Amino acid sequence: MLTIHAAPLVLPVGAAAVADGAVVVDGDRIAAIGPYEEVAAAYPAARVRRWPGLLTPGLRQVRARALLTRCYHPDPREADELGELPLWGEGFVRIAATMDTARRAGSVRRGLQRMLRHGTTHVVGPFGAEEPALRTALARSGLTAVPAPGRAPDPSVSGGDLDPFAYGGDLAATAHGPLTVGDRADLAVFDVPDEEALRTGGAGRCVATVLAGRLVHRAR
Repeated sequence: MLTIHAAPLVLPVGAAAVADGAVVVDGDRIAAIGPYEEVAAAYPAARVRRWPGLLTPGLRQVRARALLTRCYHPDPREADELGELPLWGEGFVRIAATMDTARRAGSVRRGLQRMLRHGTTHVVGPFGAEEPALRTALARSGLTAVPAPGRAPDPSVSGGDLDPFAYGGDLAATAHGPLTVGDRADLAVFDVPDEEALRTGGAGRCVATVLAGRLVHRAR
């Protein structure tokens, strides 16, 4: 199905920003990028999803391995006891000492789901064969595993922060890559007016995440 994702500002990365822009998704691929009026005229039968704020490429989480293996992501039923934020450091160590395989797998699944809520579409490994539960959860999530782009950051710097912007990188450094016609449709939408507001406000302002053309997160 053809879908037009429209937003007040589209930042493709590596190309000029498009005010009142849109991205056309055909199946799992990007079919077109441009001003909404032009795109809508070219694809009159497409379903239209209108979003607030800023549409960008999906983000890359460089600390994914640490966030999934060295953090505990509480079940909502544990919120009264453990809170809602990922537990890192001593908090994780206390839980890990008694955590069985099922509880660990549940934490990994919730961690992946929460990454999607931050506009993440790509996660940096490695995710080894010695961790089959982690690899299975990752495959089922639809997120793309990628090698580190360079020297990996110190995972202790920002603890359990799920925000891919936690290290202060700009959008070009944090996005998985540019939005390009013909490439896989991995998108994120943030309820902010521009890139500066996204960097300062963080990826927690994500209102939608699209993986291979599928809407996998939509803020209520």
